Amino acid sequence: MTRTIAIVMLAVLTGLGAAHAADDRGPAAGTKMLDIGTPPDQTGMPRTMASMMGEKGMVFLFFRSAAWCPFCQAQLVELNGGVKEIEKRGYKLAALSYDPTDVLQGFTGKRGLSFTLLSDPKSEVIDRYGLRDPAYPVGNKAHGVPKPVIFIVGRDGTIKAKLFEESFKNRPSLALLLETIDKAK
Repeated sequence: MTRTIAIVMLAVLTGLGAAHAADDRGPAAGTKMLDIGTPPDQTGMPRTMASMMGEKGMVFLFFRSAAWCPFCQAQLVELNGGVKEIEKRGYKLAALSYDPTDVLQGFTGKRGLSFTLLSDPKSEVIDRYGLRDPAYPVGNKAHGVPKPVIFIVGRDGTIKAKLFEESFKNRPSLALLLETIDKAK
């Protein structure tokens, strides 16, 4: 477990509120999620946060790209294997990237994903959350991608916990996600 994840989890699990790691991503644990508006899902249907909530809340993931990022592709497939466990805990899973809907629909079909993927091709939601990765200039195919992060959100919209790694090449495991959901009650 990296230092960043340990700090964020420790703050959440001990009730200390927001952790201030060197690379803290997006809104802090203990605060409300920002409005995402109505980005389209992989079928083109506009979705709101409320429309994607489970009984207890949701797991909301920002990822780089289903089209070309092998680390994202592996993470999405791994999380898909845990959808039933996430749902048993009363949560739904949704993920957002800058990919257009046709890319998300193709990836969902090819990999048999059973959760919602959202399209943010202008990176508006990504920017609202302050997650745009500044490493990619205009003209680069990765311009507009977010730094990957997972938010565990309560039904009332409060961020219960968040997980991320310092490098986009590493992602929190499904086991860690489930453990964090269980502890964040």
